[in-house]
Amino acid sequence: MRRVSALAIGLVLASQPALAQKRAAGAATAPVVAEAPLRAHLSFLADDMLEGRGTGQRGGELAVRYLETQAAAIGLLPGVGKAYRQSVKMVGTKTLSTSAVSFDVGGKTMSPQLGKEIVFNNASGKSKVRFDAPVLFVGYGISADDENWDDYKGVDVTGKLLIMMVNDPKPTAAEPNRFGGKSLTYPGRWMYKYEEALRRGAAGVLLIHTTESASYPWSVPANGMSKEQFHLAGEGNALQGWLQEETVRALFAAAGQDLDALRAKAEVRRFKAVDLKARATVAVDSAIRPVEQFNVVGIVPGTDAKLKEQAVIYSAHWDHLGIDSAEGKPDHIWNGAVDNASGSAALLTMAQVAVRQPARRTQIFLWPCAEEQGLIGSLGYVRDPVWPLAKTAADLNLDSMNFVGLTRDIGVAGAERSSLHASAAKVAKAMGLRLAPPISDLGGAYFRADHFNFAKAGVPAFNVGSAVFSGDGSFEFDHEHGASNAKMVGFKDHYHQVSDEYNPAWDLRGMVQQAQFTLNLGYEVANAATMPTWNKGDPLGKVKR
Repeated sequence: MRRVSALAIGLVLASQPALAQKRAAGAATAPVVAEAPLRAHLSFLADDMLEGRGTGQRGGELAVRYLETQAAAIGLLPGVGKAYRQSVKMVGTKTLSTSAVSFDVGGKTMSPQLGKEIVFNNASGKSKVRFDAPVLFVGYGISADDENWDDYKGVDVTGKLLIMMVNDPKPTAAEPNRFGGKSLTYPGRWMYKYEEALRRGAAGVLLIHTTESASYPWSVPANGMSKEQFHLAGEGNALQGWLQEETVRALFAAAGQDLDALRAKAEVRRFKAVDLKARATVAVDSAIRPVEQFNVVGIVPGTDAKLKEQAVIYSAHWDHLGIDSAEGKPDHIWNGAVDNASGSAALLTMAQVAVRQPARRTQIFLWPCAEEQGLIGSLGYVRDPVWPLAKTAADLNLDSMNFVGLTRDIGVAGAERSSLHASAAKVAKAMGLRLAPPISDLGGAYFRADHFNFAKAGVPAFNVGSAVFSGDGSFEFDHEHGASNAKMVGFKDHYHQVSDEYNPAWDLRGMVQQAQFTLNLGYEVANAATMPTWNKGDPLGKVKR
C-alpha cells in the first residue's frame, strides 16, 4: 500500500485536458481522454488515505468529498439541485452471535451451527426478530411468465420459511434455450429470489449452498454475512441466508424427503412446492444503525433545443469494502484499486474533457454508492432519478477496468439486448477495435453491476467490459497479449482481497482506450436522431419506465 504524493494530488487538482490534435478515429465529436489525470485520480482513490472507501465508513465520506470537489473543478453542473450529492438512506445490520435458527422435524430438533452450517441476516430493520413458521421447499423459487414457469403455483407462502435452490432450471434437449440455455438469467440470482419471496410475503428465505451451484465456496457467504450488511431502509426479509447442502440433506431426510429427488422434480414445470412438515423457530438479534450514503451526480447539458431534454448516463461505483479494524492484521485495508477506483477515475477523466465539448443530448456522470452491498446506490437512483427515466437514452457502466495494456477487442456483453450493440460495433470499428465475441454468461455477470438497475427500469444499459486480448496470428502480438491475458485472468486472485492495490507500473493505455470507447459510444448515442431501443422479445424490454 502507498501514500499518494503531494505532486500527484496537485496533478489531479491542476491538470487541464489538452485538446487533442487528432480525434479518435470515427468519433469526431468526442474529445480525447488523457492518461495523466486518469492515473492521478486512480492512485488517489486507491490510496490508504481513503481506507478502502467503505460503505458507512470514514473512507467512503472522503471518496464522496473528493468526487464532488473534482466534479466542481472540472466544470460539471450539480445534478441534485445545487448539490452533487444524492442521498441514499439505508440500514446497516450486523447479525449477533446470540442469533439462532432451529427446526422441529420428524420428532426431533435440529439446530444448525451459525457460521458453520447456516448463515443469515435480517433486512427488516428491526433489532430483534422472532417468529415460528412452517418450512416449504419451493424448488428454484422462480415465477417467470415469459418462461411459463411458476414454482409458487397453488401455494400461499405468507408467513412461511422458504428453502430453495440457486440458479435457474437447466436447459434440456427439447428446450436448449430455456432460461438462457447455459447462461444464467436474473431469476437464477440470489437477489431475485430474496425479492420474489418478499413480494409474496414469506417470513424468510434460506438458499441451498453448493460450491458448484453458487460458483464460490461456503467461505464467501459465511465471511460476507459475518460483517455488517446494508439494505435500503424499510425493505428486506426478516431472515435471508444460506444453508450448507449437507445440513439441508439431513433436514429433508428427517422430513421423509430426499434432497436429490426433490431437485429432480424441481426441473419440470409441473413441480409444486413441498411442505416439509417442519417448523422453524427463528431468533435473530442484530446491531442496527441508520446510514446515509451518497451518489455523486454531475451534468453536462446538451446543446440541442429539444434533445437536451434527454440524457445519456455514464456510471461507475465509488465504494469498495473499506477497512477492517481487527487488530493484528498486517494489512486491513481493502483498497479496491481495480474494483472500482479504476471506473471512478475514468469517469472523472471522461467528464473533464466532455465539459469542453457538449453533445446534443445531456450527459450525466453518476458515481453510485454501495454497489458492493447489492447495487444499492444505483437502485436508489432509479427509485428517485434526477433525470426522468423515460428520457434517459442509456446507461454505460464501467467497473474493474483494463490495467494491463492495449487491446484489439472490447467487451460489450449485454449490449446485444438492444440497439446499443449496433452503435457499439460502429464505434469499435471506427477506433480499429473488434467487439469481443459473445460467450455464455455462466455467472450472471450482466445482473451484478450497477447498469442492471437501469435495465430493470427500462433503460438500455450494459457494462463496458475489460479488454479481451486476442491475437492476429503474429508471434509478437500473440505473445504480448497472451501475457496480458494472464495478468487479467490472474486478477481473480486479488478480487475482493486486500491485494487489489494500485501499482504505478501498470500500463494504463488499455484503461484509457476503454474509457475512450465508452465516451465515444456515449457521444454516438447522445448525438443520434433517436434513442436506443430494446430488441423485440427481450424480457427487459417489457419493463415500463
